[in-house]
Amino acid sequence: MKNPIYLDYASTTPVDKRVLKKMMKYLSIDGVFGNPASNLHIFGWDAEEAVSIARKNIAKCIGCNSNEIIFTSTASESINIAIKSTMNYFQKNKKHIITSTIEHKSVIETCIYLEKIGFRVTYLKPSKNGLIDLNKLKKAINKTTILVSIMHINNEIGVIQNISKIGKICHSKNIIYHVDATQSIGKYPFNLKNMHIDLLSFSAHKFYGPKGIGVLYINKKKPNIFLETFIHGGGQEQNIRSGTLAVHQIIGMSEALLISVNEMDKDRLKIQKLKNYLWNNIKNIKGIYYNGDYNGSPYIINIGIKNILNKLLVIEMKNIAISFSSACTSYYSQSSYVLKSIGLTEKLIQNSIRISLGRFTTKREINYTIYKIHKSINKIINCKDNFFIN
Repeated sequence: MKNPIYLDYASTTPVDKRVLKKMMKYLSIDGVFGNPASNLHIFGWDAEEAVSIARKNIAKCIGCNSNEIIFTSTASESINIAIKSTMNYFQKNKKHIITSTIEHKSVIETCIYLEKIGFRVTYLKPSKNGLIDLNKLKKAINKTTILVSIMHINNEIGVIQNISKIGKICHSKNIIYHVDATQSIGKYPFNLKNMHIDLLSFSAHKFYGPKGIGVLYINKKKPNIFLETFIHGGGQEQNIRSGTLAVHQIIGMSEALLISVNEMDKDRLKIQKLKNYLWNNIKNIKGIYYNGDYNGSPYIINIGIKNILNKLLVIEMKNIAISFSSACTSYYSQSSYVLKSIGLTEKLIQNSIRISLGRFTTKREINYTIYKIHKSINKIINCKDNFFIN
């Protein structure tokens, strides 16, 4: 078995070899390497056509029109454009945003920034299983509310919000609804034609595409969606986000999404079986607890073992890539605000780890992980006992 084992798919996924093979055709002198904005020669025309086809493919996969797709560098950039540009456009009349306390850092930090310049933000706290109370959402809406931003699948605990119902609530109040779908696109079916979602953000590296390419969906059928120019320059991407398009990455995103949508049911069924198998073989460990809703995304498993410090467990399981929380939070060595929001004490947070599964995870790897969890916990407990004896 190959070591180390990768179980941090919620952080990023490896590029599928089929995707890499397709991307390579758009990089060198022998391929389609031109600038799609160069409209005076065949190199530019070929690149422009490739981008156009990729845009149509992505749009078809999520149930929208190709002119509703804006390419960005990351989901975080898409989120920043969606929230900041919307709020800036309406700031003369309305200044209220509603979000939740368990959103990705790119949403939370954007809202904190907007608060500093005069906007008001309501942060909805979820229940213990991570779900947003829709009655609390309804009560939070007022006459100055412009935007609601609630993610689909949480990146730390895998809880799945009912974004269709939230969309209906926002639609009935004529409020713009933004969804961070970074952990769900390519894993769950989307048809934006009937979901009442106005703005949607995601990136390719979560579904076996390349890093450095994201998408912002803009509902063109809703008359009150106005986004200001976010990056000034040559006017690319409908003058919202100027800059030379990365053709090879766009092609990679398109190919990765087409493969993911085609293999979605097979992948999810496999992952669900692996998740169940993993949990059934560790759930009897003394002091273990499950964070969030077990019936959420099978791709993300957040657990804790009382009195077992997560840092020690990760050290003992050093040949298995797992994490404490999201990549953005762990980068700054911060405690998980998501776990705090669902009621965990600081001690329980420090006992928690995130295991995330993906397309290339095997049962053999899960068997080894089960073995290592048991062995590592026993070693930590024995070390503690010996320490107190001595």
